[in-house]
Amino acid sequence: MAKNRQGARALRFAGAPRIAGHASIVGKKEGEGPLCGTFDRVAQDDDRFGQDSWEKAESELQKECIELAATRAGCKVGDLDCILAGDLLNQCIGSTFASVASNAPYLGLYGACSTMAESLLLGALLVDGGYADRIVAAASSHFCSAERQYRFPLAYGGQRTPTAQWTATAAGAAVVTSDPAGGDVMVTGGAIGQMVDMGVTDAANMGAAMAPAAYRTLHDFWRDTGTKPTDYDMVVTGDLARVGGDLLVELFRRDGVDITPVYSDCGTMLFAPEQDAHAGGSGCGCSACVLCGHLLHEMHEKRLKRILFAGTGAMMSPISVQQGQSIAGVCHAVVLERVM
Repeated sequence: MAKNRQGARALRFAGAPRIAGHASIVGKKEGEGPLCGTFDRVAQDDDRFGQDSWEKAESELQKECIELAATRAGCKVGDLDCILAGDLLNQCIGSTFASVASNAPYLGLYGACSTMAESLLLGALLVDGGYADRIVAAASSHFCSAERQYRFPLAYGGQRTPTAQWTATAAGAAVVTSDPAGGDVMVTGGAIGQMVDMGVTDAANMGAAMAPAAYRTLHDFWRDTGTKPTDYDMVVTGDLARVGGDLLVELFRRDGVDITPVYSDCGTMLFAPEQDAHAGGSGCGCSACVLCGHLLHEMHEKRLKRILFAGTGAMMSPISVQQGQSIAGVCHAVVLERVM
């Protein structure tokens, strides 16, 4: 019997791996939003990060973020036991080229907007299981590279529906270590989510596709651990944005549970309404930069002690959407606690 499970789905990390260093880098639009001042670097040019294509720019964005997180953890990238990273591009080329010269073992991940939670959860499993001493979990996205792949080149000037979300130009990275003195934030538990498909086919309404998966994971996690929403200083999804966030609140309200006192979403936190991001932010980099910037900063400053970080992903591809397939959602949860 698996000794580190709670109930049917929840996981617990007996060794409580620590976050030894973290970093967040964002584009110009993201740096002008409500979380201004919580990021380590904000692009001041055209978000190309010195590169000649949007895809290369995303790789450079993630590479710089991983290097900065490693430096904060007191090591070099080549000293890491593993890099766990992902992005939105086909075959995860953003992450592949970001780590190709790293001289570190690499695992590429695809969880759409849930990738940061997925990488952090898997990294904690490797560290807590004794298979690694120090890993980095990372994720990135770029508005322009995502638009080119999933929708239309920007020069087309296509119209966006009100339910659409704005792919963040951003990256986040966190080094997870087995060293008990490695940091003041612990990874103490989590849950691997299941795929939930409610038949949503509108690629411009990802919040509706992901909300049922977020409900399933959070509902099961609280059942298995015997906890409730208010046992956490914050329950944060990423990225349901306004449409999906409202749906999640309603799904729990039908159970007689009010999550609004502690609930927020990275997609709604990243952009202000006047920034014209429609329903809010999305992309692998959205929750990654909010976690590795604002949220962990709040924990270090002792304004947050315990958070439940639930990354949500719309599992689709350009081909599946063009062929009329529905969009399944997934949600992975990670519990982060500050050391007293």
